[in-house]
Amino acid sequence: MTTAGDPARRPARLTVGIVGAGRVGAVLGAALARAGHRVTAASAVSKASLARAERLLPGVPIVPPPDVLARSELVLLTVPDDVLPGLVEGLATAEPVRPGQLVVHTSGRYGVRVLDALTRRGALPLALHPAMTFTGRAEDLTRLAGACFGVTAPDQLRPIADALVLEMGGDPQWVEEDRRPLYHAALAGGANHLSTLVNESVDLLRRCGVADPERLLAPLLYAALDNALRQGDSALTGPVARGDAGTVAAHVRELREVSPHAVNAYVAMARLTADRALAAGILKADDAEALLDALAEGAADQ
Repeated sequence: MTTAGDPARRPARLTVGIVGAGRVGAVLGAALARAGHRVTAASAVSKASLARAERLLPGVPIVPPPDVLARSELVLLTVPDDVLPGLVEGLATAEPVRPGQLVVHTSGRYGVRVLDALTRRGALPLALHPAMTFTGRAEDLTRLAGACFGVTAPDQLRPIADALVLEMGGDPQWVEEDRRPLYHAALAGGANHLSTLVNESVDLLRRCGVADPERLLAPLLYAALDNALRQGDSALTGPVARGDAGTVAAHVRELREVSPHAVNAYVAMARLTADRALAAGILKADDAEALLDALAEGAADQ
């Protein structure tokens, strides 16, 4: 019986260190270990991170960030976006970087320029952003299969970046350096704001006396998401796409009474929906005029 396909029995190809064993770092470290690499060190501060590292990276030493770099050929910087630039500058000052060392961050916001201080010391910079949400539990490893990663790297390092993503079970999607903020805004708007919209709808349905709002919404939302991903703007339905100005005005009046903080969001999304419906030829220009007037009145009342 051959063991060539069993990562646990293959020789490790890279030693891996993780700076920030949070939800993302611990999972990606475990994914690389599963692919045959060897996690040699991690940094963790909070009790949650320490417990996560113990669970997903058993036996891996917990050491300060400079020591993580000293022990690793491939370093994952898996820290919040706003922390990353300062961390990079601090590590560059501490001089733990070796020429040829792979330094990977997982921020969606940044490309590889944020790593310049380390690149100048010989590091090989990669930006690999997994476009999925993480719980920090073992099931995330399964969810990585087929997940897309936003990849930015110097052209000569692109094969390495692609290979690492594929080894973790992901699908590399190239994003140019200067497009990273827009790329991240698209993902944050689609995922984070979707959660807010869903939870706001649940709360409003509870105000209506609906006993199980999640059950009521689930078929509608699953169908709407599937249709949008498959059909684009052709899937737009509802009173805005139809130009039902009276219905939209009623929505605005009711929201103002029961959920004032939601009115501006409703008006903004309705305007964006109207713009897209107009461009797609779904909403007629005459209907759009009355609809936009109703939305303007709703915004003016705030």
